[in-house]
Amino acid sequence: MLSILQKEIRSFLSSLIAYIVVAAFLLAIGLFMWIYKDTNALDYGAASLDTLFMMAPWVFIFLISAITMRSFAEEKKGGTIELLTTHPITDWQIILGKFFAGLTLVVFALLPTLLYYYTIYQLGSPKGNIDTGAMWGSYIGLLFLGGCYVSVGLFASSLTDNQIVAFILSAVLCFITFSVMGQLTGSFGTGKLNYYVEWLGIDYHYQSISRGVVDTRDLVYFVSFIAVFLGLTKLSFGKRKW
Repeated sequence: MLSILQKEIRSFLSSLIAYIVVAAFLLAIGLFMWIYKDTNALDYGAASLDTLFMMAPWVFIFLISAITMRSFAEEKKGGTIELLTTHPITDWQIILGKFFAGLTLVVFALLPTLLYYYTIYQLGSPKGNIDTGAMWGSYIGLLFLGGCYVSVGLFASSLTDNQIVAFILSAVLCFITFSVMGQLTGSFGTGKLNYYVEWLGIDYHYQSISRGVVDTRDLVYFVSFIAVFLGLTKLSFGKRKW
């Protein structure tokens, strides 16, 4: 698995798209944090990174879809998938290697945003007047959210040999699982059904963990979500043996 992880990271970092995607992510978040009037942290009136954690899940949809679109699609199109599967490694090792490689790249993209925390920390009145617990909870939520998106992206990439199709499919699935479930709340009358529909959406658990309280129910949800889509990827990837 480690060999796959290293191969994927080297492959991504050796391509121009890696730097374009990460730069686009940081630029987009930077514009929302410091430039745009409605979301500008300087005009927010409080020392907070709420703008970052509000916008990052939406920008992540495109960032992670771009990261994962080539995972299987490129290897299928280039014919290297057969070479890969002849090595003495299992399907799960290939899938998990690609998953952790994608998650590692998400971490690389997030690390520069710690500069925003330092800036807000310095600008607070008094200095350091920021809810650090909620901030770290939000970062943990973003990492789990990124893991969910990476698992969805791998599944989308395993379905096709076209990177553009994989990108679009991944973005649509991420949007549905993040936002649509919450938007459906209220469509089924009142009662527990609405709660369960909202509970199925990623946003519900992301908002929960972003309050700074790490609830085991949210962790179980994220791990289960990732496991389901990695399992679907395994089924799709294993079709070549049928």
